[in-house]
Amino acid sequence: MALLSSPTSSIAPDDAIRVMVVDDALVIRGLIARMLEAEPGIAIVASVGDGERAVAYLERNDVDVVVLDIEMPKMDGLTALPKLLALRPGLQVIMASTLTQRNAEISLKALQLGAAEYLPKPASSGELRSADDFKRELIDKVKALGRVAKRARRRDPSSGQAASPTALQPATARPMGTRPPPLAKVSQAGQPPVLRKMSTQKPEIIAVGSSTGGPQALFKVMEVLGRQTQLPILITQHMPATFTKILAEHLTKASGRQALEGVQGEPILPGRIYVAPGDWHMRVRQDGTRRVIALDQEPPENFCRPAVDPMFRSLGDVYGGRVLAAVLTGMGSDGARGAVTLADKGCTIIAQDEASSVVWGMPGATVQAGAAAAVLPIEEIGPYMARLAGGRP
Repeated sequence: MALLSSPTSSIAPDDAIRVMVVDDALVIRGLIARMLEAEPGIAIVASVGDGERAVAYLERNDVDVVVLDIEMPKMDGLTALPKLLALRPGLQVIMASTLTQRNAEISLKALQLGAAEYLPKPASSGELRSADDFKRELIDKVKALGRVAKRARRRDPSSGQAASPTALQPATARPMGTRPPPLAKVSQAGQPPVLRKMSTQKPEIIAVGSSTGGPQALFKVMEVLGRQTQLPILITQHMPATFTKILAEHLTKASGRQALEGVQGEPILPGRIYVAPGDWHMRVRQDGTRRVIALDQEPPENFCRPAVDPMFRSLGDVYGGRVLAAVLTGMGSDGARGAVTLADKGCTIIAQDEASSVVWGMPGATVQAGAAAAVLPIEEIGPYMARLAGGRP
């Protein structure tokens, strides 16, 4: 498939999010392009059928977001990804693939290599035409990541290539055991946040919510928490079925402890990591003297299932103020309301800072809601939570 006509690229408004669609299926590529072109503020500047042509286009033109297929001739998506990011370090890449175990594994590898997001696409053009959820998710992710790319470019207008927002910034050194200073400013609202006091209760369980950029962030946090505390850990990451099983396998390797998808009625035990399975909310409930996993398919919250808010609320109901929670990078505001519920019960909430987040939606909303007791770079969150879990805030 040839590139879109040059006038399409040249007339894209400066403030439009410039998108390149890369997929070997002409019909699928066309449908995705039309979905995006119909949305104000988005311009399709290129549509190509393999990674080789995508690299060639990016060598000569600016793009904010690439929707990148995995399986393609000449050059597949995983091979093209590092080449694209090297050409435009501020580029945001969404991996798009049909929902298979192999593609889920490849997508997670792509995230570790620098892709910002993943998007499971329907298996056929007929399914794609009727997939309203896919269209909404595609547009939401392109808009959110397009804003990230443009902010990065504005920070370094002379080169036209900013440092990748997906690259996690090094943390400022701080003596072990000290409390982080209050965040000086929240750029989204321009008002200093009000930070909560740290809980005086020793936590009995840890909970983490994340979305866009979450897998990379989770691996960093769990590398520390998995080895420095035996408290049970519950994780809700916005992911479809199949992906969450692969995520759990990767978390097992990163943390050094067993991570599995949660199972209905499963007891919550020390030393375990429980991952909310795709398409299921994961909560906890009291079952006599035991605390167990409860799964349900009640309506999505914040357009998500699994969602962080129901997990947080249930933890507050069962554990009271003895929950240590973190809200990591992700678009939207899922987790913020649940974090307020936990904080009101006396729990400690940690939010990832803006500089190290791929998208500062969920942690930013948590900070703006007044639920956070600390706002930290991703590299500091694991060690800090490990100290809190040991009862030394």
